[in-house]
Amino acid sequence: MSTSGDRPEWAPPALQAGRMREALRSLELTVRGRLDGLLQGNHLGLVPGPGTEPGEARTYQPGDDVRRMDWAVTARTTEPHIRETVADRELETWAAVDLSASLDFGTAGCTKRELAIAGLAAVGHLTAGGGNRLGAVVSNGQELTRIPARGGSDYARALLRRTAEVPHPPEGASGELASLVEALRRPPRRRGLAVVISDFLGRVEWQRAMRGLSARHSLLAIEVVDPRDVELPSVGTVQLSDPETGKQREVTTTPLLRREFAAAAAAHRERVAAELRRVGAAHLVLRTDSDWIADIVRFVVARKRGWSGGVV
Repeated sequence: MSTSGDRPEWAPPALQAGRMREALRSLELTVRGRLDGLLQGNHLGLVPGPGTEPGEARTYQPGDDVRRMDWAVTARTTEPHIRETVADRELETWAAVDLSASLDFGTAGCTKRELAIAGLAAVGHLTAGGGNRLGAVVSNGQELTRIPARGGSDYARALLRRTAEVPHPPEGASGELASLVEALRRPPRRRGLAVVISDFLGRVEWQRAMRGLSARHSLLAIEVVDPRDVELPSVGTVQLSDPETGKQREVTTTPLLRREFAAAAAAHRERVAAELRRVGAAHLVLRTDSDWIADIVRFVVARKRGWSGGVV
């Protein structure tokens, strides 16, 4: 759990039993107040991807899909051009939300679980409107909850509350991200946006399932990180516990141990980022010690700029 007394203003609200409705209402107002108008109904800004309707032509940029070359404009201008595509007017978004035991941890503004649910709230807001629908598969490492995709703000609110009320797993309940992603991939769903929210700790064995999602959908991975996932503080002798195995070990946080831990954590995160690139996922990192909505805004603006041919 978060050890901070007074939460920073930017931190998502504490999701406590008995006050869940008020906390989620506060979260909704925060998301709406700071993100409203950002995309102006254009869900391409969240995760740019090809649609089915032809749009405007623009100059070819290195890395563009050559299958979208507009040969008529290219011949007329003598410069390579590609044809933009506009996303389908109705978007179906599915989220795979990892609420396994490692998410029940946080040493800064909030727990990783609270930040994961806040990320889901932002996704719901950014993809809302028109005939868009939102659904989710949620796992706490012990049981899987499927929430069908439907439209409307009331339903999105109910989906968020149902996700937040998924029971905390007992210590020793190990979550398998690959199984959660596979649950999102099968049965095959209508083409749309797939979002995977996790801390991506543990074995990196989810590539095949993620690649399958990416082949059919625009794919966004939201990685939730706590400072203690990447570095150990200098606190002398401390008891470390793995919440997903129940194993405990007493260690002394020597300078050497701290360097080795930081190097191993950095290597793991680099591998996660590299594998997400390989499977074609957009990658958003949210930290418990950072203004998460500001991070989302920067991500969205950068994606929109990159998709329009600007410099990210």
